[in-house]
Amino acid sequence: MLTRKQLELLDFIQKRMARDGVPPSFDEMKDALDLRSKSGIHRLITALEERGFIRRLAHRARAIEIVKLPEALEKADSAQPKPGFTPRVIEGDRTDPPRGAMAVESAGAIELPVMGRIAAGVPIEAISEVSHHVAVPGTMLSGRGEHYALEVKGDSMIEAGINDGDIVVIREQTTADNGDIVVALVEGHEATLKRFYRRNGMIALEAANPAYETRMLRDDQVKVQGRLVGLIRSY
Repeated sequence: MLTRKQLELLDFIQKRMARDGVPPSFDEMKDALDLRSKSGIHRLITALEERGFIRRLAHRARAIEIVKLPEALEKADSAQPKPGFTPRVIEGDRTDPPRGAMAVESAGAIELPVMGRIAAGVPIEAISEVSHHVAVPGTMLSGRGEHYALEVKGDSMIEAGINDGDIVVIREQTTADNGDIVVALVEGHEATLKRFYRRNGMIALEAANPAYETRMLRDDQVKVQGRLVGLIRSY
């Protein structure tokens, strides 16, 4: 038997998937249930999964599949009209193109080197060699300076809309503002993609996945190698 909050969340996910074809984000779930933090949503999701009502798919953002509904929700759902569904393409956590977005064909493509893979999870050895090149819209490149691309490995940034296998576009720079997603070189040999914060004289490298702990490091242990300015996804 489900608690009231578990039932509310399952109902919200089911209705949003029927409307949009994709599950809501954790922020949307939190707001819909009037919870203060996403940790409460994670507990509810885990409980629904343990009871066999939903299934989560690994290494994908918003990857929730409804397996079954309780009888109360099935009756309510059957009473609703079933309009035809037209699938929509989404990228990351967006359901609509950003303001001022241009078609790739009209933006002009620029080839960037793909410098191997970057860890969105446990850091991997520093990247030093070009594996191949990728064409990106010129409008994706942010300001002056050199740019390069990296293939994402891992799932620690999924709630920022960055999935395993995505290509991230990075502008080379050695500084970052709080909240920037950066390529960080840790202790000279590990490279990772994380949100950057300065806290109490330390540097915090924060994941966008509650399964990963925030790493607190001294200033001399971290070197910023670049800032995220774009993302490319293949379907």
